[in-house]
Parts: sequence; structure tokens; C-alpha cells
Amino acid sequence: MYPKHSHRRQFLKQLPAIGTPMLCSGSLLDHLVFAPNVGSKTRPNAAIPDAGQTWIKIDGHIYGAKADDRGPIGGGEGYRYVFSANHMIVRDRDALIRALAVALPGDVIVIPGDVTIDLTTYVYIDSFALEIPAGVTLASDRGYNGSQGALITSDALKTDPLIQILGSNVHISGLRIQGPNGKRHMEHHAKAFDPGGKRHDYYYKFPVSVGVETVFDGLEVDNCELSAFSRAAISLKSGGNHHIHHCFIHHCQYNGLGYGISHDVSNSKIAYNLFDHNRHSIAGTGRAGSGYIAQHNVELGISLSHCFDMHGGNDRKDGTTIAGEYIDMSNNTFWAPQHAIGIRGAPERAATIERNWFVPHISYFAAIKGLDFSRILAKDNAFGMKPTKVK
Repeated sequence: MYPKHSHRRQFLKQLPAIGTPMLCSGSLLDHLVFAPNVGSKTRPNAAIPDAGQTWIKIDGHIYGAKADDRGPIGGGEGYRYVFSANHMIVRDRDALIRALAVALPGDVIVIPGDVTIDLTTYVYIDSFALEIPAGVTLASDRGYNGSQGALITSDALKTDPLIQILGSNVHISGLRIQGPNGKRHMEHHAKAFDPGGKRHDYYYKFPVSVGVETVFDGLEVDNCELSAFSRAAISLKSGGNHHIHHCFIHHCQYNGLGYGISHDVSNSKIAYNLFDHNRHSIAGTGRAGSGYIAQHNVELGISLSHCFDMHGGNDRKDGTTIAGEYIDMSNNTFWAPQHAIGIRGAPERAATIERNWFVPHISYFAAIKGLDFSRILAKDNAFGMKPTKVK
């Protein structure tokens, strides 16, 4: 139970970690409001790998992922923060939990970039999840003046989820969110599903982890680094108008699951993200009414399976061939040699695939796999290391 709103003022007075001048603009807060412009001279962020060339111009058109004026693909150095000037700053685990318990819509809770919030014991003993109420922003300073951003982490294998969203229009920005398991565990999957294996009953005896989970509308996650979650870094179980952008999402590669961003009956826009070492960087159950727009994302060189995914009815065993309502994949760059896209059924409307750059692939057959191409519109894409024309 959350304390009543009338307790908020008393709480703020009693909490040393959020004392004066932490609720005033100045010092740490200045860069949250006035971040450096894109293109300014900043130190490189060692936590983000070099994506190399991410776009190419052919006949006056851009193919692949090109950064926008908010900052680099994957976030980090040079990213622009846009927050109000009234913040609440917390510096330890219990202060963060207490601050979230009384936060109101519009509040911004900031964790300084040198802070680590380790929730392992709470998660392991109490099945704890960090809960963010509706309309609240939780932020740190990833990319500012070399900061990697505050770290929220759990080493408990069953971390499901680490962060639970409690209402609509929650915003998470500038944080590192790290799970307990970045491994593939190929031998476990083989023992479960090889001939004679006990299949799902055995497979799911091994605990899995989720980073951020929501069933509400309007989740925004930007300028974050999310890693090492065996089920999904971000689980969009339902709701619409989700926006995941300028994040670096990697090492979510547990064989059989391993999703960067997963969808059930939900809709999202996924843009300007950097992906690496995932099984599927974007995935969906393919249930009716679901869909996503993926634009200006970069898939780096290592992936356990195809990078962008939408399941079909055969996967759900629901007697349909539905693979979501819609999928729009445009201006993405794929470096991984696996199939870039897998659509395992027929979208209710269509899947549109255009102006992407498939660097290691020479043809649509090599880049895209699907069970029903009648509703897959793939055109005007670039293939190979140095393309001079499109297909």
C-alpha cells in the first residue's frame, strides 16, 4: 500500500537523501534540463560499442539508421535531456523505494550517475519489484560528462520483473538496468527439447528474468542501457503508445526466450536503439491487435537468431495464422549474419519493410524469413557492404 498523498510533504522533510538543495534547480539538475547539443565535442562513451557507418545515401534517399537531433543511436554522450526543473534526488536503495511510494504524476526522481541500487536480496527473499506509479519519471544522467548513468541491478536469477510499472505514462531515462543472466544456456535448451527431453516442463524449471514490465499505456524508456535479462529487457504485456528510443539493449540471449523488447497485446514505436547479443532484439507473440513500428535502429554483429520477430498462430497453437495486426520496419541497419527479420504468420493488415540496410545479406531470401509473404511488403531496401542500388 502506498502512503496517502497527504503524507508526501512530511515524508520529504524526513528523508535526508532528498533534502535541500535537491529539490531546486542547479548543479546536477542543470544538465538534465540543458544537455549539450548533438555534435558538441564530448568524450566517447566506452560503454557503447562503435556502430560504424549506420546509413548510406543512394539516389538521394537514406537507407539504414540515421541519428536524429536528440542524440546518437543508442543514447549516451550528446543525448539531450528534456525534463522540468523540479526534481527529487535519491542516493540509496531505501530512499528510492520510499520516494516512489509517495510520488505523484509529474514527479521526477533522479538517481545520480555514481549510485548503484542493488536489489538482489530484496528480490531473492521477498520477490520484490521496484514499482513506479503512473505519470512518474525515474531518471539518471547517462552520457553526461562521461557518466554511465546510475545502475539498478539484481543478481537473483528469478527477477520477474526488476521494475514493475503501476500506471500509464511512466518515463524511465538515463539509467543502466542490469539483470542476472546474460548467458545463452544452449545445453539447458537442448536437454529440454532434444528427443526424449521433458520439453517445457523441464525448460521452465530454470528461473527467468525481466527488466521492465508494463500492462498500462504510454511507457517511455529512453537513453538507457538494459542488459542480461533472460526473458526480456522490456516486456510490453499490453497497452499502447509505448515508446522505446535511444537505448542500448544487449545480452538478452537465453535460448528459447532472450528478447530485447517483447510484446503481447501491445503497440509500440521502437526507434534509434542499438542492439547486440540478443536472441530476438524485438519480438511479439503475434496475437490479434498487436504491432510495432521499428525505425532507425542498429543491430550489431552478434545475434542468436533472427533479429526482429513476430510470432504466428503456429507458435501460439491457437488455430490461426495471425502474426500481429501490423509491423512497420523502416530505416534499420542490420550487421548480424542471421536473418534480420522473421515473420511467422500473416499480419492482419501488413508488414512493411523498406529503406533498411541489410549489410551482410545479398537478397531478400537471405534477410527475411516468413511463412506467408502475401502480406509482407518488402521493397526499396539496400543490400551488401557497399550498395549502389536498391532492390
